[in-house]
Amino acid sequence: MFLLILFFSGLFCHGEIRAGKKNSGVKMSVVGTGEEKTLGRTWLKGTVILQDALEDSITAPQALGSYHSATEELLSFTMIHIFSFPNHSWAQAQSSGWLGELQTHGWDNVLGTFRFLKSWSHGNFSKEEWKNLQALFQLYFHGFIREVQAFSSQFQFEYPFELQISAGCTLHAGKACESFLNGAYQGSDFLSFQGSSWKPSPRAGSRAQNVCTVLNHYKDIKEIVQRLLCNTCPQFLAGLFEAGKSELERQVKPEAWLSSGPSQWPGSLHLVCHVSGFYPKPVRVMWMRGTQEQSGTRRSDVLPNADGTWYLQATLDVASGEAAGLSCRVKHSSLGGHDIVIHWGGYSILLTLMCLTVMVTLVMLVIQGTCCRKQSSKKNVLSPHITNAAFPMGANTQDPRNPAHQLCLAQETWIKTRILKLKISLNQLWVT
Repeated sequence: MFLLILFFSGLFCHGEIRAGKKNSGVKMSVVGTGEEKTLGRTWLKGTVILQDALEDSITAPQALGSYHSATEELLSFTMIHIFSFPNHSWAQAQSSGWLGELQTHGWDNVLGTFRFLKSWSHGNFSKEEWKNLQALFQLYFHGFIREVQAFSSQFQFEYPFELQISAGCTLHAGKACESFLNGAYQGSDFLSFQGSSWKPSPRAGSRAQNVCTVLNHYKDIKEIVQRLLCNTCPQFLAGLFEAGKSELERQVKPEAWLSSGPSQWPGSLHLVCHVSGFYPKPVRVMWMRGTQEQSGTRRSDVLPNADGTWYLQATLDVASGEAAGLSCRVKHSSLGGHDIVIHWGGYSILLTLMCLTVMVTLVMLVIQGTCCRKQSSKKNVLSPHITNAAFPMGANTQDPRNPAHQLCLAQETWIKTRILKLKISLNQLWVT
């Protein structure tokens, strides 16, 4: 399949096509038709010129030691291309680059340019190298769509159809690089590149077998693909990781809370444990009873938040009388082994009651203070007309010696003491 040749010549081009082959096209015999087609002569000539420019500007390969000492986690870079062909005259392409679960690159079909989604997406490539790569991708997209439309009948592609390509490499500390290339037709596995040859998917039928037979005739192409996957891709991945290390290695602690949803059956509870705002993505959330994990726990997909962190929820359906003693446990690398544990019931109900008590007490304090001020005001109004010695002329009820004022102070002191005790109790509860 010519799409694979185009893809790999344009993916990580560091001058892999040798001098002496610059004017040769790629001949492919379509099995069962007796025809032999020469594909991509103009495309390959342009690719070689751009590759030569890359050879002159490419920097020395980056050592992988910095990666090995930085993390023990599996790290991968994947290029994904999706091509849709609704009819003979129109096609649409989408392309993206992913560092693990994080998208780092995109492609603007209108402008024909890379989209660098992170400030460090350039990796350790220079502007000149990216310029040459961009020109190769422009040539790749144009040539690929044209050739697929021209040879769709020979390849037995039935409109409308879609082609997908996923290719890249993985690095693991202390282990050799692992590379992969998978091609799909209509969402089903079609072929892959394994070791040094093309392999048809077991369920792809004779069509994939015929295409792999043709591709395996071209030794030079297989060598190019193998070197791109096993040499260039790991070098690019190591440089990209080094450039984005500060973001990739950041740790953000999760927040967790509990809620209940619509019950699944009468007399049941649908318990939901929400976990949000954590980074990196790997997390473990489970419903527990004591030290026993509940087998009925169901976890949603881990979804991205707008700030680059992640969100997950774990649910559990239980009978209403069996909810007591359940808790949600959250394990994440940012917690340093101190798991988050939230108990269902008990604490939640107690916190609600105590908060209500505090609110009622505050209302009582406001009312009591208002009453005291009104009472003092009335005494001051009546005092000029009272000749009784008990209320001498000009007496002030705000005087600390005044009985009414002393009563107000005693009530306010009692209320403030109660609020202070409630606050201390809440603080102790939240700490535990």
